[in-house]
Amino acid sequence: MRKTLIAAAAIAAFAVAGQAAAHARLITGSPKNGATIAAPKALTLHYSEELVPAASSVKVAGPGGAAVATGPMGLDKTKRIVTVPFTAALAPGAYRVKWHMKTEDGHETDGDFGFNVK
Repeated sequence: MRKTLIAAAAIAAFAVAGQAAAHARLITGSPKNGATIAAPKALTLHYSEELVPAASSVKVAGPGGAAVATGPMGLDKTKRIVTVPFTAALAPGAYRVKWHMKTEDGHETDGDFGFNVK
């Protein structure tokens, strides 16, 4: 019985430590990676961990690599869903989104994806 309790406690400790040390992972985004869509008004990115907005960023490059103007990045009450509005309508072409997120436990991670506007 004692060995079982010790084993269960060890497993629980490792499970909690693994969650606390996790990096933010992009779960889903809108637009989706590789999508061809009508011009969106904003990006919505859902992450696996709570984020620190002051230490996080999202940059968008449009056709020809030109920077796309965006409004301030918003964060929902769960601190996991980021919204980035576009300040002007997007022209047709290929777009690349690059993000850098810092989680509340101090870990930082980067990623990118692309979409097309028809």
